[in-house]
Amino acid sequence: MIDIRRAILSVSNKCGLSELGRALTARGVQLIASGGTAAELQKTQCPVTPVEEWTGHPEALGGRIKTVHPRIHGGILARRGHAGDEADAARLGLQPIDLVVINFYPFRETLAAGKSPAEIIEAIDVGGPSMVRAAAKNHRDVVVLTDPAQYEEFLALLEENNGRVPREFARRCAADAFARMVAYDGAIAGWLNDGAVEGGLLRRVRELRYGENPHQRGWLLADWSASDAGLVAADQLGGKQLSYNNLLDSEGALRLLREFEKPAAVIVKHVTPCGVGVGSDVADALNLALETDRVSAFGGIVALNRAMDGTAARVLADMFLEVILAPEFSDEARAVFAKKKGLRLLTFDWTSLRERSAGRELRPVWGGYLAQDADFGLPELAELKVVTKRAPSETELRALELAWIVCKHVRSNAIVFSDARHTLGIGAGQMSRVDSARIAVDKAVAADVSLRGSACASDAFFPFRDGLDIAAQVGATAVIQPGGSVRDTEVIAAADEQNLAMVFTGRRHFRH
Repeated sequence: MIDIRRAILSVSNKCGLSELGRALTARGVQLIASGGTAAELQKTQCPVTPVEEWTGHPEALGGRIKTVHPRIHGGILARRGHAGDEADAARLGLQPIDLVVINFYPFRETLAAGKSPAEIIEAIDVGGPSMVRAAAKNHRDVVVLTDPAQYEEFLALLEENNGRVPREFARRCAADAFARMVAYDGAIAGWLNDGAVEGGLLRRVRELRYGENPHQRGWLLADWSASDAGLVAADQLGGKQLSYNNLLDSEGALRLLREFEKPAAVIVKHVTPCGVGVGSDVADALNLALETDRVSAFGGIVALNRAMDGTAARVLADMFLEVILAPEFSDEARAVFAKKKGLRLLTFDWTSLRERSAGRELRPVWGGYLAQDADFGLPELAELKVVTKRAPSETELRALELAWIVCKHVRSNAIVFSDARHTLGIGAGQMSRVDSARIAVDKAVAADVSLRGSACASDAFFPFRDGLDIAAQVGATAVIQPGGSVRDTEVIAAADEQNLAMVFTGRRHFRH
């Protein structure tokens, strides 16, 4: 156990500070605090020793030197019961500090506010992280609190143990403290490197049912430096514990779903869309999505961009699904799914998903990570280039747009057939583009879906005319692709031969 008799406090986030100060004062704990923190505590009649009075040294260098002093760091780092440390403490007049309450200067907030480089530099904390590191190192004898969310548990333990705190709690707080320092320093490194480095230690949000396979353990992690958002913040309303694959597929579904403004339904299996519908309401969209490939939808993930109501729920009532995602579920919908004890129902913030800005994606490779900008947005749809003699009709253009949106989210090589309301055939993940085209056709045939009058999308250029010929043979009348092949002229000629309308986007969307 650690006796709490003396504390130093220096916080930029004053949330919960008054309550903490009053509770410590009631326990007879001596409080030492820096300027703004001391003033806040004094408002609540808590007796406080200002830092400069404790150290005997005034603030200097415009506040850059406040807590960097042997009387503070010596009091934090001194090991209790260690003969050498106790002798040094007696010789130097050091008194032990048992509790360190710190949160750092708001560097990220200063950066986000668009402040000047000089102001951003001054938002880099020195004294706070120094005290935190010292306290975390000496966690056998010192408790360090770096988040107001820790205050409640700390005070409960203090009350339960009559002014003492278990060392196990101090160890957990030390681990949190080191993680926060990594995140804080990572943000600074990212700024100094013009955003090329995105630092931050990952924290465990939850343990998963298992990894990709039952013999693998799995966890959901989040960056210490970011607030919970997306799937990390999603609420699970029911069903079994989520697995690694559930979340991976859910992420793929939401990536595609965010592309639509009208009522839409996305069905994903093994991180690849197997059906997408855009309808008058979500029930209509669901029925359209299921027409593409009802067989593959078995055991899949369904995501909606509108509330799941009773009518939409009944569309799925007899299907085996792993996860359903929607901004909300009506009481009637939840009643429909009540008998499916294993089905996970997840709600997410649709507004946040739509407003999600482009960031960076990390992917592990042997010995390191690959990083890239996220592939958000479809600006090319506003600048399509007609390259054939025949331009697409308005109906064909809407079908081309839907096919292209879905194609962006299908594993490469990707071929997607669609009309203006839903996908008709999807070919994914093949080493040959022509094989992806054949698979998309086979899927449509198996589902008894006609491709006559459809639009066809290819996520990268057609290297030969063979894939385009397959599309023409099954009745597609319009094609969308990036262009850029050395054989573009040959492929355009093949389209003209078969009276296809073809547009180039000038941008590809590989998804490996």
